[in-house]
Amino acid sequence: MKDVPRLIGLTGTNGAGKGEAARYFVSKGYAFFSLSDIIREELGRRGEPLTRDNLIRTGNELRERFGPDVLARRTMDKARGPAVIDSIRNTLEVAYLRRQKGFVLLALDAPVEVRWRRTAARGRDESAASLEEFRAKEAEERAGGVTAQQLEACMAAADRLIVNDGTIEDLRGKLEDLA
Repeated sequence: MKDVPRLIGLTGTNGAGKGEAARYFVSKGYAFFSLSDIIREELGRRGEPLTRDNLIRTGNELRERFGPDVLARRTMDKARGPAVIDSIRNTLEVAYLRRQKGFVLLALDAPVEVRWRRTAARGRDESAASLEEFRAKEAEERAGGVTAQQLEACMAAADRLIVNDGTIEDLRGKLEDLA
């Protein structure tokens, strides 16, 4: 019997396939949690729209007010049993989750043009109407301070990098040995 992780964390660039990876693990019996759900709940309480800009701003505000690992702490209060945890974007979230038994962090990435096409096809408010705006928005997320998004550092801290530049079936094949 292979040793499978109890908690699988997902980090990575926008449009890299984190949602598809999460769906794969859910199909294997993992519960799903997203750190962004904590932010969405807060935006709902405030009556603010769920835009990418509002998610980033509010997540940073919550980290500043309650500590950089607040989203991970609040999520772990809900998690029981095997779980996949999406939207990890701060190194102190990673540090908190690493203290949980059986945690593995996966980073997903793909070429920027591929990711831009994927996000455009989703039809959500990504706060970027062009590839250039997409790149600029991503630059904000990559190297923030202690209470901001630190995507680059989170990806560097991953146990495994998955380049998702193919089909959904290709991605599932790359995830198979973990579930």
